[in-house]
Amino acid sequence: MAQDLVRPARALLSVSDKSGLVELGRALSSRGVELVSTGGTAKALAEAGLTVVEVADYTGSPEMLDGRVKTLHPKVHGGLLGRRDLAAHQAQMDLHRIPPIDIVVSNLYPFEETVAAGKPFDDCIENIDIGGPAMIRSAAKNHDSVAVLTATAQYAALIAELDEHKGATTLAFRRRLAGEAYARTAAYDAAIAGWMAGQRGETFPERLVVAGRRVEVLRYGENPHQQAAFYATGERRPGVATARQVQGKELSYNNLNDTDAAYELVAEFDRPAVVIVKHANPCGVAVADTLAEAYRRAFAADPVSA
Repeated sequence: MAQDLVRPARALLSVSDKSGLVELGRALSSRGVELVSTGGTAKALAEAGLTVVEVADYTGSPEMLDGRVKTLHPKVHGGLLGRRDLAAHQAQMDLHRIPPIDIVVSNLYPFEETVAAGKPFDDCIENIDIGGPAMIRSAAKNHDSVAVLTATAQYAALIAELDEHKGATTLAFRRRLAGEAYARTAAYDAAIAGWMAGQRGETFPERLVVAGRRVEVLRYGENPHQQAAFYATGERRPGVATARQVQGKELSYNNLNDTDAAYELVAEFDRPAVVIVKHANPCGVAVADTLAEAYRRAFAADPVSA
């Protein structure tokens, strides 16, 4: 049976994005949590004056193959997957000297960013993380006992959780993190699958995997009684998904639909152009030498709708 409160004794940290890492390390260390870490993460923690155990020392096996194999070891995954409520699991862990790991912090190699930057094929391949997703999935599966963090934005929530529960995490908190962890690895694999399909020149791959990040919860859907949210993929092309709202209240589905229609239409022109849209239909379109004149012309096309 799952235990609600778990007081962590050991955390494994292995991150590419080191934002907030030292602060998190200090917060965990000050609460008596042993820090185990890899490569550059361990170096950053040690340089900040924190006591950290290198994963190679922890497992007794060196990092190898240019860092491709670091945490793929029974002492890591046994510590993550071993059930604390099963005597048989505990006996096997004791036999093989596998201590439990209570927290995993991993935010994965920057594969999406590498692709977005237009890096060469080999660079993209090397930025496909293997050990990170494996650890994340192991920790998330055993969320009855293990908390898994996959984004720097979660660090503050973990610290607040430990403060609120006297150095422990709750099952509800760990379960929420586990769901977010599987969503992250799913999106990561979707990005890899999509990129590989593109590399093969497949417009319509047999399995199409799409992952989106929620940009905002909308005021309502297509109709006022409906709920809706706006999700964006990792593409950085100019458009509504990458735009920043400057002012005004929360948007609805129709607001976004109209904005997208106007933006995509005005993008067809290479002169100053204005498009006025009502209910996703252009009611005024004009080009001119200046935007002011283009606006006057577009407005004149249907001033009532505008």
